[in-house]
Amino acid sequence: MSADADRRWLTLALTLIASFMAVEVVIGVIAGSVALLSDAAHMLTDAAAIVLALVAIRLSARPARGGYTYGLKRAEILSAQANGLSLVLLAGFLGYEAVQRLIDPPAVDGGLVLATGLAGVVVNIAAAWCMSRANRSSLNVEGAFQHVLNDLYAFIGTAVSGLVVLLTGFARADAIAALVVVALMLKAGVELVRASGRILLEAAPAGVEPDEVGNRLVAHPQVAEVHDLHVWQITSGEVSLSSHVLVAPGGDCHAVRKELETVLHREYGITHTTLQVDHLRGHEVLWRPVGAESAEPTPRPEHCLTAHGPVHRATPGLG
Repeated sequence: MSADADRRWLTLALTLIASFMAVEVVIGVIAGSVALLSDAAHMLTDAAAIVLALVAIRLSARPARGGYTYGLKRAEILSAQANGLSLVLLAGFLGYEAVQRLIDPPAVDGGLVLATGLAGVVVNIAAAWCMSRANRSSLNVEGAFQHVLNDLYAFIGTAVSGLVVLLTGFARADAIAALVVVALMLKAGVELVRASGRILLEAAPAGVEPDEVGNRLVAHPQVAEVHDLHVWQITSGEVSLSSHVLVAPGGDCHAVRKELETVLHREYGITHTTLQVDHLRGHEVLWRPVGAESAEPTPRPEHCLTAHGPVHRATPGLG
């Protein structure tokens, strides 16, 4: 799906949420409902999350230039992390308010809470449907979607609490509903922070095990060693890999590189690769330190002056 289509769906969802949020604040104050006010606060963060997602989509579409060799694609990941953090922080604030209301419950207008909660369910279903039409494989869009989805849960809880208050007069139902929503917000927020944090820390994407990839590459009959293997995500859905590959003497470096790229594409879906392929003969037992070319050659270290991860060898002790 194109970025333009994503923007259209997100903008439509933003319009629905912002319009209903203004109405809900007024009704929440009149009804004296912390559940309604917490829903309205959550809707405010929904609106902010969608705005942030829209800005990130625009920034990430800019071409790479200057020092930003990947462009601003990571803007989407920063947006997802901001959305996750806002969910966690808001959950803490609303949890505190709900506990206060649980200890000392105020009077709540159950009828107003029920009616507004049901209306909120309808609005959030419409907004969630709009956002589900956007590209949810993007962590940025998923972050904004999680805000709206949690708000849908909140309105369901609010409607139930309003019905309980209306039928039984149990005012604490309002605060209990808010606490249930807080738990859902914490779960979604922590998952977003974890997923975006993995990308920012250059961790391998979920489902790709670097050691497995290294062992698969060194299984090639002409490959003697694979080291300095790095697998990371630039942004959602854009995985990159780089590695130093040593080919056995007499092997065809260019052919090996093409075959390894085919393996990476076919078996792991990785198409953005940088493979430095050299013959093992050029990296054998003797070497001279940089800047000391006149010195006597000495046995070389394992592979690099500074190791970058495990070494994968076709035969133990090779090289």
